[in-house]
Amino acid sequence: MRPSSTLRALAREKPPPAGAVPGAGAGAAVDPVAVLRGFTGGVRPQLAPGEQCEMCAVPIGPVHPHVADVPDHRLLCTCRPCYLLFDVEAASRGHYRAVPENYRYDVNFAMTPAQWESLGIPVDLAFLFHQTDQGRHVAFYPSPGGATESLLDLASWAEVVAADPLLVGLVPDVEAVLLRRLPSGFVCYLVPIDACYELVGLVRQYWEGFAGGEEVWQQIDAFFAGVAEKCRG
Repeated sequence: MRPSSTLRALAREKPPPAGAVPGAGAGAAVDPVAVLRGFTGGVRPQLAPGEQCEMCAVPIGPVHPHVADVPDHRLLCTCRPCYLLFDVEAASRGHYRAVPENYRYDVNFAMTPAQWESLGIPVDLAFLFHQTDQGRHVAFYPSPGGATESLLDLASWAEVVAADPLLVGLVPDVEAVLLRRLPSGFVCYLVPIDACYELVGLVRQYWEGFAGGEEVWQQIDAFFAGVAEKCRG
């Protein structure tokens, strides 16, 4: 899943003419995004990334919800009305899915050092989620180059998930397990997928040298403090 334009600049396709509805010919499936734009006056002049809804093109503020474009593995910045349209599992037949906004701490999370090592994560941070089109869990970690996927077998992670009811209940594609390994053990949060890409953005922005530097770890500490506060709220 790629982050939205708020979290990472994405190349935009040339918009269709105002009022056009792609795929609206006889027998063709109607594009729900084009329909939404039709209701709000069509495609508008392009604003800065993250300043307009990527579904209906109305202006939005810097703090806004996201909708996952599941087949394209990307997140869309949206207004609240568009977000709510896809806050139902059957909406758009699963093509678009609203990213949940709840944060939880998994107090009963259990993982052995051997299971962690089998993931092949070279840093003490990782996020994992179930990806629908692959029919399996995927694991990523933040790096100076962005979100990097672990390509190792995740059989050991499947064992961890199977033993934890909270992990089993996560919504595919849009909810993730966010892990941090500390000397005292693992800290596990269940978070919206966009929170993971926020962390990725912090690492890309502040990482220096081989170990990252003092500032990036201060930013990471502050990020996890914010996640813990949201869990309490």
